[in-house]
Amino acid sequence: MSKLPKQNFTEDVLVGFETSDDAGVFRLNDQIGLVQTVDIFTPVADEPEIYGQIAAINSLNDIYAMGGTPLTALSIVCYPQKGDWDVLGKILLGGQKTLNKEKVAVLGGHSVDDQEIKFGYAITGIIHPKRIIKNSGAKAGDILVLTKPIGTGVIITGLKFEKASEKAKKAALNIMTKSAKNASKEMQKVGANACTDITGFGLLGHAFEMAKASNITLEIESSKIPLLPDVLDLIQQKMLTRGDKNNREYVGKSIKFNKNVTREMQSALFDPQTAGGLLISLEEKKAEQYIERIEGAKIIGRVKSKKRFLLKVD
Repeated sequence: MSKLPKQNFTEDVLVGFETSDDAGVFRLNDQIGLVQTVDIFTPVADEPEIYGQIAAINSLNDIYAMGGTPLTALSIVCYPQKGDWDVLGKILLGGQKTLNKEKVAVLGGHSVDDQEIKFGYAITGIIHPKRIIKNSGAKAGDILVLTKPIGTGVIITGLKFEKASEKAKKAALNIMTKSAKNASKEMQKVGANACTDITGFGLLGHAFEMAKASNITLEIESSKIPLLPDVLDLIQQKMLTRGDKNNREYVGKSIKFNKNVTREMQSALFDPQTAGGLLISLEEKKAEQYIERIEGAKIIGRVKSKKRFLLKVD
C-alpha cells in the first residue's frame, strides 16, 4: 500500500497506512474518531471454538493498541463449501462469545468458498481524536514495556509436528486468548507515548515499525524478554515458520545484534505472534507504575535518539 497515491481529498484521516500502525483512524468530529482494523489467518488451534476466540482477540488488540474502544465486528470466513458446518459453527461461536464479553456486537460478515480455512474479523471502534496512541510517538529517554511473553509461532509449529509439550501448548493458548483491554486502559491512564501490538512481523518487525515511524532507535535487551516455555528448544529443533526468514528480510539492515545474542534467540525475536502483547513506549516513571499494575508486563529496553541502526539488540 505504500506505493498507492496520497488521499488528499480529506484531512480527517488521522492515522492511515503510511506508518504501518495497528489500525486506521478517521475523524468524525472534534470528539469522536472511528478506529478500524481487519485481520484474518489460518487455524492456530485444533479446537474450533478456541480458534474463534483467538481470532477475536487478535483483531480486538489492534483497537486496544491505539487506545480505542471497540464497538462492532464483521466476521470474515474462508471455508470449504463441503466442509463440516458444525466446525464452522463452533469457530463463529468462539469468536462471538469473546467479542460479546468485551461488549462488542457482531453485525454480520462475509464468507468465501476456500479449501484452506481462514477466519478473522473487521473491527470498528471509537477514539477521541486527541487521545490516539500511535506507533510514531516514541521519544528518546522512554522505556520499552512488553505485556506478554513471545513464542506462539514456534509453539504452534511445534504442535503441528508433535514436538511441543502440553505445558507449552497450554501457555501459548493462555496468552493468545488473553485480551489487551486492561493493558490498554492502564496504558491510557499513565499516559503512553507510543504503542503497537506484536503480531505477524514478530517483536522485532513491529519494533522496527515503531522506530521508523518515530524516527528514533530502540535498544532492546534480549535477556529481559519473556519467552513462553520450551521456545528456544523448539527453535533448535527447527520448529520455525516462514515468518522467521520473511521478518528478517523485512527489518533488513536496520538492526544490529550484539555477538552474545544467539541465532536461536534472534529467531524468537523474529517469531510471528498471534494475539501477542503490546509494546509500549513510556516515560521512565510511568513505565515503573505500569508494570506494577499489569501482571506479566516487563521492561525490555529503552528509546534513544536516532543512530545508524533503528534497532540495537544486546
